[in-house]
Amino acid sequence: MGLLGIIIALAFLISLAYRGWSILLLAPAAALIASAFAREPLLAHWTQTFMGNAAQFLAQFFPLFLLGALFGKLMDDSGSVKAIAQYMTETLGPSRAIFAVILAGAAVTYGGVSLFVAFFVLAPMAIELFRSANIPRRLIPAAIALGTSTFTMSALPGTPAIQNAIPMPFFGTTPFAAPGLGVIAALIMLGFGLWWLQREEAKAKANGEGFGASVSGGIESVADDEFIRERATAAREFDPAEIGHGQHATTLPPIWAAALPLVVVVFVNLLMALFVLPSLNFDFLKEERWGGTSIQAVGGVWSVAVALATATLVLVLLHRDRLPNLRTSMDAGANASVLPALSVASLVGFGAVVAALPAFALVRDWVLSIGGGVLVSLTVATNVLAALTGSASGGLTIALDALGQTYMGLAAAQGIHPDLLHRVAVIGAGTLDSLPHNGAVVSLLAVCGSTHRESYRDIVVVCIFGAMIALVAVIVLGSLFGSF
Repeated sequence: MGLLGIIIALAFLISLAYRGWSILLLAPAAALIASAFAREPLLAHWTQTFMGNAAQFLAQFFPLFLLGALFGKLMDDSGSVKAIAQYMTETLGPSRAIFAVILAGAAVTYGGVSLFVAFFVLAPMAIELFRSANIPRRLIPAAIALGTSTFTMSALPGTPAIQNAIPMPFFGTTPFAAPGLGVIAALIMLGFGLWWLQREEAKAKANGEGFGASVSGGIESVADDEFIRERATAAREFDPAEIGHGQHATTLPPIWAAALPLVVVVFVNLLMALFVLPSLNFDFLKEERWGGTSIQAVGGVWSVAVALATATLVLVLLHRDRLPNLRTSMDAGANASVLPALSVASLVGFGAVVAALPAFALVRDWVLSIGGGVLVSLTVATNVLAALTGSASGGLTIALDALGQTYMGLAAAQGIHPDLLHRVAVIGAGTLDSLPHNGAVVSLLAVCGSTHRESYRDIVVVCIFGAMIALVAVIVLGSLFGSF
């Protein structure tokens, strides 16, 4: 009965989330359903297991949600994201329209700009660029997704994406875990995705297919749509409803001023993770007043938080004149972090309840018995949970909450470095999370004025197939040569 309850609870959660119900309601309800079938104490699981683990997730990662959303909103309102995207498209031109969109998306998201902020700026520019180049508009969502939701989210070392931060407390790693493998994975994702999109562009031209009909949709179609909003906030770290709040700059900054905060994020993150924190003494963290933790458990989050905070300060100092209503913009950025953080925390609470049920031992034993070793087992766990929840961050946290210590023990016994676990887990979570019910996919299609029927096939190829190939390469290379 316990295993049946887990299956019914998952079906309940997935089916109603797909219909736009709030995760804040669905996650505790699903946890109670699973507990009831297992004949476990309901209120104890809700207030102790569910809320305890949800609160722990917020305690660990809310600073990153807050700072990431704030930085993204200020980059948007200052005109910096638009200036960077415009510079890329003007420099590369219509003849390299697909590469221009990919490169612009990669630049802003690797620099710390929230995904949905990038969507809302890139989509209108990509539409005009593709129209002038007469490239089918059905390829726009895949081009944006490749630049914003693949290698800059899960592969490139040092990316400030929340997905890259989640494994750090579990494995004691930094944002730059397995940098060589991460770069290789990023090149595979970029190369494969670019090859596919250019192939589709060439086929379209050979068949006489042009840009197509005029495009409907836009920012308002996402920001004002509660159905899309509920699904989007469980997928990524920015609430689309806050995009229209605040006040945008009337003039764009020069490209150097627009790009400098992004450079600051990467540089400070690297400096903190590899030089500053390792050189200091943090033995005091072992004391009970600091939670009896270690710098290995918190250092990664600290590095990203300091990087985003520093970049935000630099941004405000550089662009104060272009932020006509700084307080409103900052309020909107802060508010944009709340619903996504609570939604993912609720998914984590649900996963913690399921992991605490006696029947979960069957699931755990099945996952750990998968042939191919620890890395393959970890890949399956993160892929399946990210697919079920439609959230890379939610699926990854659930998997590591339930099995992280087990994987660490097995890896230590087999001589596998935690950095390799980190990179495999993050890339694994960023594959099947792009299934049709993923909130980011739904939002991207809406803002591009496209549909699943028109554009989803290309998203599958560049976001799922490309990431799978990269993941296999990382597992093979990591198994042969270890972490590097």
